[in-house]
Amino acid sequence: MPELTWPGKRLPAPAPALLMTEAVVFPHGRGYPSPRPQNRLILGDNLSVMAGLLPEYEGRVNLIYADPPFFTNRKFHARIGRGEDSRKPEEWKLADGYHDNWEDLDAYLQFLYDRLALMTRLLAPNGTLYLHLDWHADSYARLLLDELLGPESILNEIIWTYHGPSPIRTAFNRKHDTILAYVKGPKYTFNADAVREPYNPSTVKTFAASPKAGFGKVPNLARGKVPEDWWYFPVVARLHSERSGYPTQKPEALLERIILASSNPGDLVADFFCGSGTTPLVAARTGRNFLAADETFRAVHTTRKRLAGTDAAYTLERVAAPSLRSASTTIRRGSPRSFDLQVTDDSVILANPTDVEYWEVDPNWHGKTFLSAQQAVRPARRGEIRRELKIKAGRRVCVRLVTVKGQQFEVELNV
Repeated sequence: MPELTWPGKRLPAPAPALLMTEAVVFPHGRGYPSPRPQNRLILGDNLSVMAGLLPEYEGRVNLIYADPPFFTNRKFHARIGRGEDSRKPEEWKLADGYHDNWEDLDAYLQFLYDRLALMTRLLAPNGTLYLHLDWHADSYARLLLDELLGPESILNEIIWTYHGPSPIRTAFNRKHDTILAYVKGPKYTFNADAVREPYNPSTVKTFAASPKAGFGKVPNLARGKVPEDWWYFPVVARLHSERSGYPTQKPEALLERIILASSNPGDLVADFFCGSGTTPLVAARTGRNFLAADETFRAVHTTRKRLAGTDAAYTLERVAAPSLRSASTTIRRGSPRSFDLQVTDDSVILANPTDVEYWEVDPNWHGKTFLSAQQAVRPARRGEIRRELKIKAGRRVCVRLVTVKGQQFEVELNV
């Protein structure tokens, strides 16, 4: 088989990250303060994060979904405003999302190669890796995966197709992405019955009208069919109930199909480019455990907000290094007066929630790991953030808050 090469191609052993636990989050207080949960959300460069996870997780991850930068050479921004006119992007309030700009193609390929190599090591013998790209680099990535897992390991080349406006006037509109599915071994997980869908009504009508339809082979019309390798799901921009404001957010239905097909309840699902957090969100909802990581604060914070609506407890961790991309990772100290916080025997009240996007409470603060027993999230489109969180307070209460601009604050309250 041919091998893709470029100047300086190599697979060095990356330095493993030292991971610090910043908080343990118990959405809605469920399970608080139970032993350390299996789910993990990590802020840091995924190369060092994955290297740091190898001793514990090598050969143990049942499903990996990877949605890396696409080699678009663009900078993407997150929308942080509300009630804005989608037709007037010049008026949107924006924050840094993520960068997809590269010195050249060689630099991008080395970036991808390094990370895919670690993913293949983390993948379990029955595991599947889904790599999501588009026309910019999908053909290169297939050769890399052929090298790392073997050309016989490709399960599917899936086309995700969608609609939407396009500025292109000199070519056909580019309205699909490519998802390459590779398996680690022959005993991979694939749950066909979990992803069946109804046959088209015209197909059902055809079989009802003619015994010769299908050349004598009659499918189980009631059971439905396994989807083809082209999938239509609307982009999130048109699914207002899901929109988080994070750029290039993927639909929950897309990840649900992947997770249901290629993992079982209780399995471990990983996404090391977690972005808006769709993978850990759907994994949690479907009874899977998750590992999720991203190098930007905005991505991890968006994921944290979305996980607040689940029942999945998780650890929030970060790489113990000052080299993270976002200055917003710094937790600033505040005073109760800063946010007009009040504490009673059974609740904490945020009297002035202006510009607060997320806040949470540790009702029995010991000065070490923050144990989040209650959380409140500012609705994405309308409505106000909850001003009162019910807790049974200990002697010391700690509140953490994140503003719309991404600043984090920590406030201690004595009861």
